[in-house]
Amino acid sequence: MKILSTFAICLFTWSTAIAAPGSHGPNGEHLDAPGGTARLVGGTGPRIDTFTEAFELVGYVKEDELSILIDRYETNEPVLNGKLEVEYAGQTATATFHADHGDYAIDTPELLAALRIPGKHALLFTFSVGEETDLLEATLEVVGDSHADEHSHEHKSFITGWLLAGLLIATLLLLAVVALIRRRSHKEK
Repeated sequence: MKILSTFAICLFTWSTAIAAPGSHGPNGEHLDAPGGTARLVGGTGPRIDTFTEAFELVGYVKEDELSILIDRYETNEPVLNGKLEVEYAGQTATATFHADHGDYAIDTPELLAALRIPGKHALLFTFSVGEETDLLEATLEVVGDSHADEHSHEHKSFITGWLLAGLLIATLLLLAVVALIRRRSHKEK
């Protein structure tokens, strides 16, 4: 009976450890990245996020635009119908507000092409709505071969999972052998 309870505890502990999200979000993004920095995530394109005391900005480089959502920092309430400009490497572009999506879009081909080049891109956003104006700085990091990185990470996770499973089975077998030895030595006395 003691072996079964030990087995149940080990199994529960192992399954909880495997199910924990670790340092990655639901889309594989690195949650331990410093604020204002983003990495290329899966098929969604490069992602950027930053905030000030007043506003929070989250943007995605898509095929045909840089799509940006802006919320109030304290309440997460979307801030709509504002004016947004982005500066990068001497280029300035003004975003178009899409009321149907609630986002601001920058579709300047030259800027988008520059933002897809692997490396770190320092961006300065100027946002104004009503009487409020704010500057938001962020660094967009574009990784060279995202598919290879993604596959490598998935492969390592798969191997780690099997190694942990093997370790759990070996531990349980060892516990069973120790219990059998104890039982026999106890019966012989």
